[in-house]
Amino acid sequence: MRVCLLASGSRGNSTLIEVDGCRLLIDAGLSGIETERRLATIGITGDDLHAILVTHEHHDHVGGIGPLARRYDLPVYIDRQTHAALPKIGKIAALHHFSAGDSFPLQNLSISSFSTTHDAVNPVGFTIESDEGKIGFATDLGMSTRLVADNLRDCRVLILEANHDEQMLHEGPYPWSLKQRIRSRHGHLSNNESGSLLQEVCWSGLEVLFLAHLSEENNCPQLAEQSFRQVLTACGQNVDIIVGRQSRASYCFEADTAVVG
Repeated sequence: MRVCLLASGSRGNSTLIEVDGCRLLIDAGLSGIETERRLATIGITGDDLHAILVTHEHHDHVGGIGPLARRYDLPVYIDRQTHAALPKIGKIAALHHFSAGDSFPLQNLSISSFSTTHDAVNPVGFTIESDEGKIGFATDLGMSTRLVADNLRDCRVLILEANHDEQMLHEGPYPWSLKQRIRSRHGHLSNNESGSLLQEVCWSGLEVLFLAHLSEENNCPQLAEQSFRQVLTACGQNVDIIVGRQSRASYCFEADTAVVG
């Protein structure tokens, strides 16, 4: 098992997940060339990929999908409504539609989608299950719902949004209308809000927490990590925290052993 945030932030998002012999991207918001460059830093080429999963249609999540899918003949899994709302990305030969809430197989993996409340047409998060354990992916969350929490239970690897620090956002340079959008039920989760979600789903089998979609203006890696470390300590868990960056790929979580029982 290997997980890496290739890019995370408002200017491009993409996550590599390698599990049970399958390598996939969740979102491809960088250019095709930049995605290839960041994959190379962790020893992977586009030819090594097997699929792309799409969470929603915003450009920072889909900008590189068309070039990558065509260059490497990659299947793309996308909600029907999201596909209809996409900007023109050209022809994709292997396009697989699902509806939010559906589950589907991908090689030896079981992929499940669940609805989120971001300001997109029909945004989703994902869980990926295999003999090596469960991976949960939930970013671009306007709010943490019961549905989101229920889907993220029992994860070995958890990727959560930590978009902003509430005080930094309040005192920061954004116009008031944008601040309201970010703080709304269809915007992004703060460190505190995402920490509350973590508190709900934290358990003894969690091995690593990725913090994703940090705002470069309204958050900082040290502050976010400190905030989530306090939650984990209160839960009695000593879990690795890996913070995603906009400018470079994150550290990778790598594990060789499968989860038993």
